Amino acid sequence: MRIVVTGGAGFIGSHLTEALLALGHKVVVIDNFITGSRKNLEHLAASDNLHIVEHDITKPIFLADKVERIYHLASPASPIDYQKLPIQTLKVGALGTHNLLGMAKAQKARILLASTSEVYGDPEIHPQHEGYWGHVNPVGPRGCYDESKRFAEALVVAYRDFHNVDTRIIRIFNTYGPRMRLNDGRVVPAFISQALKGEDLSVYGDGTQTRSFCYVSDLVRGMIKVMEEGDQNPINLGNPAEITIREFAERIMALTGSRARLSFGPLPQDDPKRRQPDISRAMSLLKWQPEVTLEDGLKKTIEWALKNV
Repeated sequence: MRIVVTGGAGFIGSHLTEALLALGHKVVVIDNFITGSRKNLEHLAASDNLHIVEHDITKPIFLADKVERIYHLASPASPIDYQKLPIQTLKVGALGTHNLLGMAKAQKARILLASTSEVYGDPEIHPQHEGYWGHVNPVGPRGCYDESKRFAEALVVAYRDFHNVDTRIIRIFNTYGPRMRLNDGRVVPAFISQALKGEDLSVYGDGTQTRSFCYVSDLVRGMIKVMEEGDQNPINLGNPAEITIREFAERIMALTGSRARLSFGPLPQDDPKRRQPDISRAMSLLKWQPEVTLEDGLKKTIEWALKNV
């Protein structure tokens, strides 16, 4: 098939592009490289099946050749990025999603929206299932990202119901692996880069808040299964193995051999206290669940970071 991947030069997008090419598909990556990097696609540049288009998806784009699938991943995703680029983040969730849904309608293509666990906000239920509506502050520092994804989901459903567009929605929980920007502020690259540099690891709050970490190859496998075998309702993709941030920091220090200490700071406003996906739908509908253990995934990520720190 001929497949569009927006944000294909980003961390997750580049891994998805690599997997789709390995399956024999032709991939059109659309990226404006605000947060993505050409370096993430360099190892794929020799492929005749890869076409890279530098374009801001908030502006209309026309592709003459037939497209069968669209993966919409374009968006700043780390707090550092979306708080620095709040208007661009809101525009790509609204205008970008609108443009791609128009493409899907015109091309009669199936479209998958990469949404986020952040639509659940700082959750009042645990673990988070797809029927939970969320606990989000629309005017807080995370609102530009949270609400852009919530609006994008609503827009996808509107096109599904009123234009009969074939749609998919995934809600991605914390994902990690090679090609994460080591300075993007998210906990995995931050802890790894600090540990490798011998710096104290920056823990916000008392470290008892939890996260659940999914290795990128597991996520990509799930994304492709949702696109080809899923239904049109939102579906969580993530690893339900929950761990406190303090325990996670200690795991990083042990794997890197770091003698650094933990440095505690104030918890950011609206930062979720607990985050764990309920993946019952993915397990029953798709027979999908994560396979890579946290230790194995971290070893692979640290090995990559050693060459890039």
